[in-house]
Amino acid sequence: MKEKLRLGRLVPRYTVPWLLGALAWQLSLYFLAKVLTDGRYHYDLSVSLDGRIPFVPVFMLIYWGAYISWGLNYIMAARESREHCRRSITADMTAKALCFVLFLLLPTTIARPEAAGSGLIGWLTRTIYAADTPVALFPSIHCVDSWLCWRFLMDCRKVPKWYKWVNFVFSLLVCASTVLVKQHVVVDIFAGIAVAEAGLLLSRLYYDRKERQKKAEV
Repeated sequence: MKEKLRLGRLVPRYTVPWLLGALAWQLSLYFLAKVLTDGRYHYDLSVSLDGRIPFVPVFMLIYWGAYISWGLNYIMAARESREHCRRSITADMTAKALCFVLFLLLPTTIARPEAAGSGLIGWLTRTIYAADTPVALFPSIHCVDSWLCWRFLMDCRKVPKWYKWVNFVFSLLVCASTVLVKQHVVVDIFAGIAVAEAGLLLSRLYYDRKERQKKAEV
């Protein structure tokens, strides 16, 4: 009984459908985009700067670490309050819908180096290269999610200020990792941040409008 109560405090029941819905929405749109663009011409958006950026193996730890941080930070943001949960997940799903549209309008790819090396980092590189084909890159979902995490947490009163700024630094490291492990090109980073901000803006406009309508009806 105590374990259930602790779990309920960590992940409030009202957050579960929102969090699971966001995960299902992201995965379905991402892989659907890959299916729908299969066989189409894919553009390489790399510029001369991308060619000068080296592959830095240690950043594969940051790239993988992003998956863990998203799970923790989305939960932390969602449990702030019901209102914050709704606004945050709506922003997330809106941003992913924008990503889906861009994936369809502009199919992209990248020339990745051969996955080599030994030990943990070599294994992580080979795994991510095998599991995540180099398509549907513009914008970078890694950048979208990591930037959204930081922006969600900034509006959380229950989250310590130091943790918010640690996440800001980590979000920048994640963005850097996308090009340092050769999963993305530079333009994908800026597109990811822009799409994240667009999702936040549209969510805020939607809920602010709903609040004004409620006040007008009273």
